[in-house]
This record gives sequence, C-alpha cells and structure tokens, in this order.
Amino acid sequence: MVFSTVLFLFRFLPIALGLYYLSPPKLKNLSLFICSLVFYSWGEVRFFPIMLVLILINYICGLCMEKFDANPHMRKVFLIVSVVGSLSMLLVFKYTNFIVDTINMVSGLALPHLEGVSVLPLGISFYTFQTMSYSIDVYRRDVETEHNIIDFGAYVVMFPQLIAGPIVKYRDVSNQLHVYKDRYNLKQIEEGISLFIFGLAKKVLLADTISALWHDVIGNYNGATMTSMGRVGLENASSGLVWLGLIAYGFQLYFDFSGYSMMGIGMGKMLGFDFPDNFNLPYIANSITDFWRRWHITLSSWFREYVYIPLGGNRRGIKRQIFNMFVVWALTGIWHGANWNFILWGLYYFILLTIEKVFLLPHLKKSKVWCHFYTLFFVLIGWALFVGNEQGVGLVPLFTKLFNFSGGVSPLYFLRNYGVLLILSVICCTPIPQKIWDKIKPHTVPKIIVLGLLFILSVGYIVGSSNSPFLYFNF
Repeated sequence: MVFSTVLFLFRFLPIALGLYYLSPPKLKNLSLFICSLVFYSWGEVRFFPIMLVLILINYICGLCMEKFDANPHMRKVFLIVSVVGSLSMLLVFKYTNFIVDTINMVSGLALPHLEGVSVLPLGISFYTFQTMSYSIDVYRRDVETEHNIIDFGAYVVMFPQLIAGPIVKYRDVSNQLHVYKDRYNLKQIEEGISLFIFGLAKKVLLADTISALWHDVIGNYNGATMTSMGRVGLENASSGLVWLGLIAYGFQLYFDFSGYSMMGIGMGKMLGFDFPDNFNLPYIANSITDFWRRWHITLSSWFREYVYIPLGGNRRGIKRQIFNMFVVWALTGIWHGANWNFILWGLYYFILLTIEKVFLLPHLKKSKVWCHFYTLFFVLIGWALFVGNEQGVGLVPLFTKLFNFSGGVSPLYFLRNYGVLLILSVICCTPIPQKIWDKIKPHTVPKIIVLGLLFILSVGYIVGSSNSPFLYFNF
C-alpha cells in the first residue's frame, strides 16, 4: 500500500488513527501492531510469515542475551544468530538471483533463477536494519531487552516508517513505546499533519510531475501522455537534453524519497513518536562529505555506528580509515540494490569521499560558490550510475550521451514546457519554503489555507493520475 493513494489517505489512515486514538492506553501498541500488519500484508500477504519470523528471531535472541548476561560467549552466539537470521532474509530475497547471474556471467554457466524470490518483500531493506540495530544494542547493553512481544512487534512493523524509513533505531522510540498515557498531544498531532501534507505535496506535486521529463527523455513512461514531440528515447536525445533529463531525475528521486520520509515522520508524530530526520536540504551541500551528512541521514548514521566505528573508524591511521570507508561504501551500494551499477555507485562515492578526506576538503571550505557546482556535478554523475540499470537507459548509452556531446532532439522544447516546474523544484531544494512557512505558521487562518490547498491539489493530482510509483520500492 502506497501512502499517495486514495485507499491509504481516505480509508486505511483514518481507520488506523481512529482505532489508535480510541484504544485504551495499554492497548495502543496492540492497535498499532495489528494495523501495521494489515498495512504490510495488504499487497503481498505471502510475505507475512517472513515478517513474523524476523520479529521472533530478534525478540527471542534479545531475551536469551539477557538470560546469559554473565556469559559473554553465549551472548555473542545469540547476537550472531539474530544478525545471521535477519541478513539471511535479505540475502535470499534481494540478492540470490543477482549472485546466480554473476556466477553465470563469470563462469559461462546457465544456472536457473530461484523461483519465488523475484518480488522483494515490502520494506525488507529498512526493517532488517532496524531489527539488527535492536539486537546489537541489546548485546552492547545500550538498551534494555524488550519483554513484551507486542511492543517489540509494533516497533519493527510500525507502518509510518516501514517501507521508506527513516531507519529508526529501537532506542529512538523505546521510551515512547512504554509511555501509555499522554504519549501525544494536540500540538504534536498538528505538527504531524503539517509534515504529512508537505511530504505528500513533495511526492505527488513535485516528484511525480518532474518525473515526466526524465521519462520523456528515455522514452519509458507508463501511463504518461504523449508530448507533441513524442517520447524521445535516449538514442534520439541530444546531450543537452540528456543532462536536463538527469537533472529532472535528481529532483524526482529527492522529492520522492524525502517526501515519503516526511510523511512517515509526520504520521509518527500523530502517533506520539519522534522519528529522526532523514534529509536536510542535500542539494545545497558544499562538498560530497556535506551531501552525505544531509542525504538519507539515518542510513549513514546506521553504517557509521554499526560498521564504520566497530571497524576502527578514524582511530587507527589514515590507511585503516580509508579501508573502513571502502567497506562502508561497498555495503551502501549493495544495500541499495542487487545490481552492479549500485555497487559501482557506492565505490564511486568512496573514491570521492577519500579524495576529499585526503586533501580536497580544506580547499572546498574556502570556496563559497564553485564548491556547490562541484558537488552538484558529481552528485548528478552519481545519479547517472544509480539509474543506469533502468529500462530504456543502460550505463554505456547514458554516459556516451552525457559526455560525447552529440546532437539530437534539443532541450529547448522541454525547457519551455517544464521551465516553471524546474524553477519551483530548485526553490524547494533551498531553505526558502521553510522560511516562508515559519512566517505563516503562527497565524491560524493562513496556515489552514496553505495546508488545505496543498492537500486538495495533491489529492486532485492523485485522483487524476495513473502513475504514482515510489522509487525506493526498488531498493
């Protein structure tokens, strides 16, 4: 079930919130757990047992680590069981056929794909990391073991952040999970509604509309209306048009993912939970290092805390630090998808971040203008790697078009048709909208008008559109 649908907005969400608010304090987590399981099972009920098994593995291992508190060996055994159990689910469903394809490519064999794992379970990349963070934190004694399986299940499968993050560590919400009275207030609910509407507008009014430009360029847009020039196709586009399409893809990915995260954070506040921020205006970054402090913040935080620092971080000299960065970015690429273009994308950022770490970052900090152009250029190249396996694209044809400077269909037509939307997208990547909202927010009537108009426009777009995918379903 996707957030930006009539089914979710006018059926599931009102019912789930109504049941949650009407439930007695001690039954709120049960209500949340049941509603979240319904949400999870709506599209692919066959994956329901996988979610339950993952919950049970980590719940039982947490209890066992507590029971063997004085036995370091047994605690480590149960930690390994929980981590292997979680990762095995991810490996089987996300990477099995990729491994088979790689073996076939290298060896010349024709091993068949494993049937039944072609469809990725909803949100598995996100909730796997969440369950692992719980088990690791219990092992480290950073959090107390959860004894109530309903409370633990509500944490793992909580629907606002299940499919798109942010990646919420157990310790981020453990206190709120156990506050049964006065978990939320009207001000918090109001703030949550505002965040949800802004996130919805980002998703459907910006991401879904700007995506049409990218798909017109590559000639692959299901449900799109043909332009007067038709769907161009990568082979017919000029280099200028391909660069324009890639910029549109960068906007789409940002507004799509940050919009979903904002909706999740907003719904979390409606339920009385404070989820961590996931984006902080990444396109105004002044370096690649700064970009990754602003983009998918909870994923970077997870890898830093559970991979980079345990490997030694920056405490063992520059050579070991670079090796640790290599491991983190190889894993980051693999996490995003079972395809070689994602691994290349991760290693690409490892190289850029290493260059900045070794010598470039001090020079970037002295700059006020060119550092931003440098960052945006290399981020765009990164998105070209990221999208290289999409139907109608291909890494070699895409990079040939980007850097061969060949002729073809001019970008002028598309600039005229998408110019206003591109300008609006640029503005929404800056602090300007937040500054405007900060001035409106203290005044009740203008605030209601703005939120009401955004919500009506968003719903109108949803009703009139046949295409509102969420890109991170693929990752």
